Amino acid sequence: MTIFNYIALRNGSEVVNGKIEAEDVKAAREAIRQLGLVPTKVFDENKKVSAPKVRLSPLSLQELIDFTGTFRTLIQTGVPIIEGLVFLEKDAVSSRIRLLAREIRKQVIAGATFADTVAKYQEIFGSIYVGLTKAGEDSGEMEKTLDRLAELLKKQANIRGRVIGTLIYPCFVIVLAIIVVVVMLIFVFPAFKEMFDQAGAKLPPITQVCINMGEFMKEFWYLTLMAPFAIGLLIYIAFKNPTSRRILDDFFLKVPLIGDMLKYANFSNFITVMFVAYEAGIPIVDCLHLGNLTLDNKTIKNKITESITKVQQGVHLSTALRAANIMPSMVLFMIATGEQTGKLGELLDQSVKFLDKKLDDIIDALTKMIEPLMLIVIGSIVMFLALALYLPLFQSYQLS
Repeated sequence: MTIFNYIALRNGSEVVNGKIEAEDVKAAREAIRQLGLVPTKVFDENKKVSAPKVRLSPLSLQELIDFTGTFRTLIQTGVPIIEGLVFLEKDAVSSRIRLLAREIRKQVIAGATFADTVAKYQEIFGSIYVGLTKAGEDSGEMEKTLDRLAELLKKQANIRGRVIGTLIYPCFVIVLAIIVVVVMLIFVFPAFKEMFDQAGAKLPPITQVCINMGEFMKEFWYLTLMAPFAIGLLIYIAFKNPTSRRILDDFFLKVPLIGDMLKYANFSNFITVMFVAYEAGIPIVDCLHLGNLTLDNKTIKNKITESITKVQQGVHLSTALRAANIMPSMVLFMIATGEQTGKLGELLDQSVKFLDKKLDDIIDALTKMIEPLMLIVIGSIVMFLALALYLPLFQSYQLS
């Protein structure tokens, strides 16, 4: 008789590891089936199974939403984990999702749990996804956890889309205005320069500046072409450097409406993750750590980190967050009420709805304000160029 290690599935989804004594592999598989399990791998005790990590391409947020949403639907309809991964491996639209599903399936069949496999690819899923998946698997609520993750990812995509959508219009207008100004300086003002010279009158300072700038950009055209890339690189470095990023984040929080939008967007993600993690049975300190991972603004992140330290020292959650002096007072009140009444999960959910409503209101107000501001910007540029172009003509008429 030989002792065999086996990896099997219970109820089509739960991975079970164990040992069984049998004469050969065939007999071992039959004995495992008699235990009500579905064997996926049976091997001699002296043999080792290894499932090396394969490097995979990262998924976009939308691809991660598609992977989680499809996998959640399959699991909720009673499809075993292995079969669900096989479906994604064969029928997912994205090739990166198919490769990811194949590697997860291989490692689950080799004996790893779904959560352990996801943890190996933290660079793809992120710390929040890994932590919630582990909590859901430990609590036996994997279906609910996948449902929460799908909703969480959709919410993050929605917030990102609304913020980006609000900023696209002003960015487009500013870029278009810059292009128009450059074309005017390089091609229009030089054409009028000869006429201005023939008039013999001294040019107004505003016109002279425009002509000099146009001549410079025309002569050093390569610097003009490199300027957008240089500006983009400087912005990238500024946001990557910890010191400048901290200064920028602190500055943006103080800008009217923009600061409110960033604050409510950050806290909406933060409280949502806290709520999902708390409902999954994760300890409150770990919920705070997971929520803190979603914060993009360094100023907010640092203050929440200080609050987490206080909670670890035994301070009440609401008291620690209030001391940070950064979170909206209504959210603090709801959290304090939840702690007192023992309904923290319910009040966190209400806090999310409050933050989302406030964020919608701020984005609507910002959108309505952007249009007149853009009109003022465009009007100012047009007036500047018109004055620079026509002031010399007015002067020549007066002299004549």
